[in-house]
Amino acid sequence: MDVPDFKDDPYLKVLRPLVEAYLAFWREDSRHIRSMRLTPSQFDVIATLGDTDGMTCSDLSAATLVTKGTLTGVLDRLEAKGFISRDGVKGDRRCIRIRLTGKGEALFRKTFAAHAAFLRPYFERGLTQKEAEQARALLLRIRDSFQQRKR
Repeated sequence: MDVPDFKDDPYLKVLRPLVEAYLAFWREDSRHIRSMRLTPSQFDVIATLGDTDGMTCSDLSAATLVTKGTLTGVLDRLEAKGFISRDGVKGDRRCIRIRLTGKGEALFRKTFAAHAAFLRPYFERGLTQKEAEQARALLLRIRDSFQQRKR
């Protein structure tokens, strides 16, 4: 098999900038979240539960970037801090609904708005609104391509 030429392959040329953009984002995103005394996983759960009437563990796992194996520990820590409650679902004893408590809702209101305001200038400096919409669409297509089974 021949070694691909990164200089001439338009698809391979996307790899490094994509990874560099992700890493640059992750460094700033994580730093800011940690300055609010949360882990990225805790923030993801709080942000996902915000403005909802709660979610099952299964739905929460699907809606966040937190792996199923990590989710239980994250929920345990958020519950110990008084930010979430776990309630049984009527008619299904096996199912648990995770909800933000009043304290958790206040944390969501404070941290989500602050984090969105923190991130916005990075995107505004790099993209117009139209380009942001295009970038989102293209990134979703790349994501979906990786999630399709090889045919």
